[in-house]
Amino acid sequence: MRVGVAARQGHHQFWIGVRISRCYREAPTRRTGRTGMIVFMPRLTRSEATARATTVDVHEYDIHLDVTAEGDTFGARTVVRFDARPGAGTFLEFEPVEVHSIKLNGEPVPAGAVADGRLTLTGLAERNELAVTATMRYSNTGEGLHKYTDPGDGNVYLYQHLFINNAGRVLPAFDQPDLKASFRLRMTAPAGWRVATNGELVRQDDGEWEFAPTKPISTYLATLFAGPFHVCTDEHDGIPLAIYTRAALAGHLDAQAEEIFTITKQCFDRYHQMFDIRYPFGHYQQAFAPELNFGAMEYPGLVIFRDELIYRSAVTDSQREHRANVIAHEMAHMWFGDLVTMAWWDDLWLNESFAEYLGTRVAAEVTQFKDTWTTFAMQRKAWGLRADQHPSTHPVAPAEVGDSDEALLNFDGISYAKGAATLKQLVAWVGDEPFQAGLNEHFAAHAYGNATLADLLGALTKASGRDLGAWAEMWLRRPQVNTLRAEVSRDGDRYAEVAVVQTAPDEHPTLRPHRIGIGLFDRAPDGTVVRRERVEAEVDASGRTVVPALAGARAADLLLLNDGDLTYAKIRLDEDSTAAVPTVLPLIGDSLARAVIWASTLDAVVDGERSVAELVTLVLTALPVESEVVIVEDVLRATRSLVDRYATPETRPAALELVAQSADRLLAASEPGGSRQLAAARGLIGATVETARLGGWLAGEGVPDGLAVDDDLRWLILYRMVVLGSAGRAEIDAEFARDRSATGEQWAARCRAALPDAEAKAAAWQAIVGDASLSNRLAEMTASGFWQPEQCEVLTPYVARYFADMPGMMRIRSGMSAERVADYAYPEVMVDPETRRLAAELLAREDLDPILRRVVTDADDDLRRALTARF
Repeated sequence: MRVGVAARQGHHQFWIGVRISRCYREAPTRRTGRTGMIVFMPRLTRSEATARATTVDVHEYDIHLDVTAEGDTFGARTVVRFDARPGAGTFLEFEPVEVHSIKLNGEPVPAGAVADGRLTLTGLAERNELAVTATMRYSNTGEGLHKYTDPGDGNVYLYQHLFINNAGRVLPAFDQPDLKASFRLRMTAPAGWRVATNGELVRQDDGEWEFAPTKPISTYLATLFAGPFHVCTDEHDGIPLAIYTRAALAGHLDAQAEEIFTITKQCFDRYHQMFDIRYPFGHYQQAFAPELNFGAMEYPGLVIFRDELIYRSAVTDSQREHRANVIAHEMAHMWFGDLVTMAWWDDLWLNESFAEYLGTRVAAEVTQFKDTWTTFAMQRKAWGLRADQHPSTHPVAPAEVGDSDEALLNFDGISYAKGAATLKQLVAWVGDEPFQAGLNEHFAAHAYGNATLADLLGALTKASGRDLGAWAEMWLRRPQVNTLRAEVSRDGDRYAEVAVVQTAPDEHPTLRPHRIGIGLFDRAPDGTVVRRERVEAEVDASGRTVVPALAGARAADLLLLNDGDLTYAKIRLDEDSTAAVPTVLPLIGDSLARAVIWASTLDAVVDGERSVAELVTLVLTALPVESEVVIVEDVLRATRSLVDRYATPETRPAALELVAQSADRLLAASEPGGSRQLAAARGLIGATVETARLGGWLAGEGVPDGLAVDDDLRWLILYRMVVLGSAGRAEIDAEFARDRSATGEQWAARCRAALPDAEAKAAAWQAIVGDASLSNRLAEMTASGFWQPEQCEVLTPYVARYFADMPGMMRIRSGMSAERVADYAYPEVMVDPETRRLAAELLAREDLDPILRRVVTDADDDLRRALTARF
């Protein structure tokens, strides 16, 4: 599964850097409806799940949903068939609005059996049939059965998202990953609707939809998509294919369907080459749904993506690459997660790390997007490294995840990017053929069942002949990251000795073995830079590893550790190489090598080892000639973020002007209508203070040749003008009237929150902390527009209000949406010791919601770094 909008990294980066989490302590509650109704929702502990798995064996859920009534509720009748230990008792997760009937083996169950989000059963037989009829409530938080009304045409759409413990919001369920069952769905839907689900369609007649039973799947993998959606169909290698989206996006889907189908087919062919078991779930449908919390979710037979991935405006090649990567990632889950599912959430990495690794690899191998590892080095690993250095760091494969709420806290850059990076190094160590052989043995042993870390390691050990126990202990069981530094001594123009010095933080002192490439880059007589040589080195865990192959070698202009990006570590160049970066970096032909250097540079600024002034000077020197779009986008975005937080109020304007100049130079040098031009334009819009120029672009004046000022670029321009005070409510309302779409509605919410006046801030803050009727996406967009470094004076009172009001917000929003709103609403641009003092006071509360605790703890750590860099 891909996680959703990038925390702190901009509206258009859909899956980078988000922590998705839910965890409750002290009278846990969850808002279950659009009216703010509160019910108790107990978390499922691992011990409860283990006991329940020894008590019951679930066979089938037979579900009939009636979604024809207007309003916030729907009807549900569910029959659950399961075996049990005779005479035993158990429980199911269940959160009804009203129960109409409960019968166990034909006998009524007392109404009091439903309490605190659970349905408790006693006196079980060996064979059991539980029949429940109830009224359930739609969600507006992206969980349960989410209901969405398109602001443009008024069409209503539903999608079901039961992850991670939301099954009880739709049906009574044994909601844990190791109690797999078959799901059979029938739905009564309004006339004119279509319905799709995991199972294949059996019958459709006058609003009645019936689907075939699925293969055994976990409860969190059962889904549906319903509404008057548009569909494109195809077929490949005997697999029926379909793509669905809202009617409002029909024309855009029609234009993009061929590319999506092509990537889907290419990925299927590659996975079928790699895996002995063919795709095991019949048809393969891909639905692009509104307001999905994640970038996508790997439902077998019906993958659901957030519908921003059906592009309505011009996009860069890196955005198209991103979509291809997500498609490949979710398809990998058909084997890693769906066919073979983790037994419990401590083995989440068996799902996400493998899908992350294989999605990146397969997209590079078979699609037109060959540089996905460059994107991985720039974006994904940076996300993993930041998460791994936060106070909330955890192992890739924790020894214990105590409950389902804690499990959600681990959906982060560690479980995705760090895990994938360790797998990349593992493949380099054991060899690709043994790696694939081990995976196939693993699938054969556990198909349609569940598995653990020990199961997978056993299969890989058998296939490779290598004992992976020590590797797993170092890389999977211990948190935090190592730093690798080049230590160089010279004898004239030759290396007397090159050593790699490895360090670890005091609180996590583990040193690890690393296999790395070391690249020697020289300026050639023709003015280019060439890689003269790349040597591979095994860095041991001693702390200092000499590289004999480089003794006596002619010293390079730039020596690059981790050339090829084989290992997961922070990289620091030697002093001479660092000094050479401004002149050498722009001329290196290998985009992955450039990405490693840029990532190292940005990380050094985050750590306070290099200044923002040095960074913006390098950006001005090197970025205008950068050809890789993802590097352009990430460097501009990351630099802008660092300037906003690490530069002082006195130095920020000059630093921001240098960022704008670099984007402007890149814009002037870019081919009209190309990806670099669009990336440069977005970077310029975000950094410039030339509002007259921006206003001219909106009016069609002075627009660079080839640049389309389309819907999304218009909103980006207007947003910047609103922040700078040169556009207001009237302009926002006029733009929304012109673009009355789902995306327009979200941009309007963000723009209104960015207005620099007290009245607008008060309205936006009330919406963020107190409006339970606001959908997940609109709440997030409002929060993302609120804090602006140009508006510190009007925002100062809201620093204290964040710490006072966020605990209340956590009581009216549910997990993923609550976490994201709390994160976006954090006063990160208010870099002041007072912000940290207030954070410490909040963190001292014993009753603090653990989601909020994690958000504040990690954001405060980021603020600590910013303060250190400033002073």
